[in-house]
Amino acid sequence: MDSSAGEHGMARLGLFLVVMLGLMWRFCDACPASCTCSISRIVCIDSVPGIEDFPVLTLDDMENITEMLFLYGNPLDCICENLWIKLRLLEDMDGQDLKCMDDRGETTAFAKLTPPDCVVPKVELTPKTVTQMQGSNVEAVCTTTGSPLPELLWNLDLLSTQHEIEALETKSTLTLSGLSPDDNGRVIICSAENMVGQTEATLQLNILFAPTIQQLLKPEQNHHWCIPFSVTGNPKPKLEWYQDNKHLKEQDYVHTQIHLSTDTEDHGCLQLVNPTHIHNGVYRLVAKNEFGRDEKKVSAQFMEPLGSSSVISNDDDSASPLHHVSNGNNTPSSSEMGPDAVIIGMTKIPVIENPQYFRNSGSMLKSDTFVQHIKRHNIVLKRELGEGAFGKVFLAECYNLTPDQEKLHVAVKTLKEGSESGRADFYREAELLTNLQHEHIVTFYGVCVDSDPLIMVFEYMKHGDLNKFLRSHGPDAVLMSDGQHSLMVELTQSQMLHIAQQIAAGMVYLASQHFVHRDLATRNCLVGENLLVKIGDFGMSRDVYSTDYYRVGGHTMLPIRWMPPESIMYRRFTTESDVWSLGVVLWEIFTYGKQPWYQLSNNEVIECITQGRVLQRPRTCPKEVYDLMLGCWQREPYMRLNIKEIHSMLQSLAKASPVYLDILG
Repeated sequence: MDSSAGEHGMARLGLFLVVMLGLMWRFCDACPASCTCSISRIVCIDSVPGIEDFPVLTLDDMENITEMLFLYGNPLDCICENLWIKLRLLEDMDGQDLKCMDDRGETTAFAKLTPPDCVVPKVELTPKTVTQMQGSNVEAVCTTTGSPLPELLWNLDLLSTQHEIEALETKSTLTLSGLSPDDNGRVIICSAENMVGQTEATLQLNILFAPTIQQLLKPEQNHHWCIPFSVTGNPKPKLEWYQDNKHLKEQDYVHTQIHLSTDTEDHGCLQLVNPTHIHNGVYRLVAKNEFGRDEKKVSAQFMEPLGSSSVISNDDDSASPLHHVSNGNNTPSSSEMGPDAVIIGMTKIPVIENPQYFRNSGSMLKSDTFVQHIKRHNIVLKRELGEGAFGKVFLAECYNLTPDQEKLHVAVKTLKEGSESGRADFYREAELLTNLQHEHIVTFYGVCVDSDPLIMVFEYMKHGDLNKFLRSHGPDAVLMSDGQHSLMVELTQSQMLHIAQQIAAGMVYLASQHFVHRDLATRNCLVGENLLVKIGDFGMSRDVYSTDYYRVGGHTMLPIRWMPPESIMYRRFTTESDVWSLGVVLWEIFTYGKQPWYQLSNNEVIECITQGRVLQRPRTCPKEVYDLMLGCWQREPYMRLNIKEIHSMLQSLAKASPVYLDILG
């Protein structure tokens, strides 16, 4: 080459090679001394000595090149070392008419470059895939052709299995000894490389091995309880759980959940939704495939056994859904109840948990709330209806209560206690009840405070509580007649639906007022003329229906047969827990007032409900109504039917079958 010529000097000065890279290059050693190489470009502009060749890049770097630019007048030689540039430019010449200089000093088109003994390597690897048991030995042979003679290389840096390489000129043998499960799925590469280029072939390892439980940890509580585990095996193992050596049947609220999965590994947990004492024990995970099995155990304690304060408190009465005093004291004082007591009918219930479901009692009271005061001389007591902890309830006649009626039958509730706190509760309850006005909520007329005892006046419902009414109009009515032989007509299906949709209407109203009832049951509904049903009781149901309640300590009583799992386990009472109770009320209606779970003790009922069992379909119950019940009894509160949906469905069913009201006479 004539390097002294001026135009050649200018050409060397004008040499400018730019190679744009999408990713980091790894070819610092390949960068010519007269060039500057960085992450995204190569610049070669030094006139002395210039460049006559540019070594081939690795396959990885070649894949990263997005653009190659050679300025005209470059002095690249027409030699084998530069053939890779031609091969690359053949893919995309970008309109470049490049030249190279042969050994005679003549330029020729770069596209016609065909140096002798210059062939891109070819490589072949056998076998291409291997499926063998853990511990087996494997031999792989890699052969190559090309000119100059290619070099064979293996990528074995991350390989766990012991290995040896026997290399010959055009052949390299890899021996794997005792295949390790850690290498399952690994791809081994054999590459052949010379100055012209580089090619590669692959071997895929599929290593079969028995399961291994890598970890089984103690339960963790996140949104739900979780027993974490990691399991590996090929083929992927089948998982089985045992609780205290008894096979665990997976259900919606106890099931395996996989968080991360590969071809041979599962990372997840056994998820338990609201577990109780019955879920305490030793959990054993068994993983098995056709090549073996593995198992591990872990102890889990979710809740103290029944009787412990963690299940039902004996001391903290304010944490119970009902507050009932039977030791001679009267209505609980405001200081005991706290500021957020909710009043339903005549029962005072302390507010607990989930305050978003309750309004502060102050906000419930309208600024213009007016409690009607009734003169004592306008009330004439007729007979006693019953007695509760607060005092007595009488049937009475009330005069001048409404403009269109001279006298009206009413039920009056007397307040036994005359203390300051008792009176404060009395007035507060009266104000709250005044704001509850709905056709399916028992009407509160007002108070009489002329003298002791203080009196509340309520609408009188002729046929008493709904539970007694259902029993007296069912197949077992003769057992309820107390020796009287009066003929009671059995309720029809359409009449049952009529009753049900009225209770649902009342519950829709209470929910709209942000009231949570917490003791909805047929015993706490009243029946008037023409099969009119309203929600409300006179505070006597815990005396008359004492077997419906689970007594805790000396004075707390829980209606567990009507309570959902979250109320039993966590004292969580919401509109959704009322929906559960409404489902039980539907069951009561279609069994003519039977006690839910009548064949079980209270402790057995708690176990059934927390285990996810539900009441069976009553014999007289249509499938559509039982489906409604099941919609109320979903374990997860958010999965339960909406109270408005229930009312709408019951309305539709009731309209489909007309109601005949002559049953009441």
